[in-house]
Amino acid sequence: MTTSSSDRSGASGPTKSAGAQRGEAERRPEPERERSASAKDRQDLAADADPPFAASERREAKKAQSRVRIIEAAREIFFRDGFMEANLDHVAKGAGVAKGTLYRYFENKAELYVAVLATNGEQFERKLRDAGRDESIPAPDRIRRIARFYLEHWTRNREYFQIFWALENQPVIGELPEGVLEEVTRLWQSCLQILAEIVQAGIDEGSLAPCDAWEVANLLWTLANGLIQSEASPAHRRIRRRPLAESFVGAIDLVLMALDPVHQR
Repeated sequence: MTTSSSDRSGASGPTKSAGAQRGEAERRPEPERERSASAKDRQDLAADADPPFAASERREAKKAQSRVRIIEAAREIFFRDGFMEANLDHVAKGAGVAKGTLYRYFENKAELYVAVLATNGEQFERKLRDAGRDESIPAPDRIRRIARFYLEHWTRNREYFQIFWALENQPVIGELPEGVLEEVTRLWQSCLQILAEIVQAGIDEGSLAPCDAWEVANLLWTLANGLIQSEASPAHRRIRRRPLAESFVGAIDLVLMALDPVHQR
């Protein structure tokens, strides 16, 4: 008995076309393709993952940025309110950090104050040295250059001048912590050493009469700062009579004239 095609298909189930079979085969991943894709995924993940040192560098960079923001915010608060009245809550808010974060970098207000002094002091010291660096000109002219820089710097940065000279105002603002006094003293001595070296160079080259280079540097330093401080007091300005710049230059010239070997003969 002959079996119809419909009977055969019913007995064996629906027959898939050759195209459908090829499609299924293409959709089934081959073992090699699976292994290749898996290896590529692992490579991509490894490339995306940061090596330990890169993550550590990012953390250190973030910490450094936070420290800079804190010092910048502290500088503004110290300029505005002075050391005794400065509030660390205001510093933390200005820096955009929690107060607890601030204490991870600085144990107390005095340590933060020293950091502000040190940051600005290092920049000032470098500029002061650069102002008198030219050894091709006589020492008296190098001293005049330093004096001009000093006057211009402090008249442009009066607030920082007040912080830097807080040591002179302890009877008014209260006793400063020992760490602050040490930092201010260190900065003073560094700047005086630069000036004393130039005075000594003048003695050696014969443009200045023999003298105690350190004492002369201290005299010039004290004279310059006294005149700059006088600008803050209306009474002192009236007593001074002449404009600050004119008095300042005249005072430095007077000291240098006294040290001129020609005038001492």
